[in-house]
Amino acid sequence: MMKLKLLSLVIVTTLLMSACGASTPSAPTPDIVLARTSAAQTVVAEFTLTAAAFTPTMEPLPTDTPVPPTETPSTPIVVATLPGGITATPILCDSMTFDPLTVDVNTQDGTVMTPNQAFVKTWKIKNNGSCVWGAGYGLIYGGYTDLMSGLPQPIVGVVAIGQEVEVSVSFKAPAKVGQYLSAWIMANAKGITFGKPVYVKIIVK
Repeated sequence: MMKLKLLSLVIVTTLLMSACGASTPSAPTPDIVLARTSAAQTVVAEFTLTAAAFTPTMEPLPTDTPVPPTETPSTPIVVATLPGGITATPILCDSMTFDPLTVDVNTQDGTVMTPNQAFVKTWKIKNNGSCVWGAGYGLIYGGYTDLMSGLPQPIVGVVAIGQEVEVSVSFKAPAKVGQYLSAWIMANAKGITFGKPVYVKIIVK
């Protein structure tokens, strides 16, 4: 009887152990597989969108982009544009000009003088500035080879804009034989020179 009980216990134990050892986890149901697949696809999609949002877009630069010029355009001396597209250039207050064909009124270049001969040289010049010449305007020595005791004669009255005027200097020829040249230039009342110089050229014999 005792042996029968032991045998029965062994059989039951064996059956129980066989049942436990042979048992394997059951396969997931189709619903669970679909749920896991959908969740995985959602995570992948969110990761892809996040990466695209933070990835900089590198667009290629155009190969035909124009190169800016390296040269600096020169600045024109234009101060105003008048109606009709006419441009105005600045006019100096004090300015003088002359006609080379008529500037020498007397004592032409190369005039022969005797030693110590006194003479007066006169030039015709024009006020082409924007200011009237008045008291204090006149010729001063331009510093070229010889002063020849030059003494400029004052301008009488005023010289209007665009007006021509004759200006003169009293000279004394040098005592030594030779060729002499003297330059004179206009100056305003402050002693500021303007315009081109005028010349006198003589030969002492």
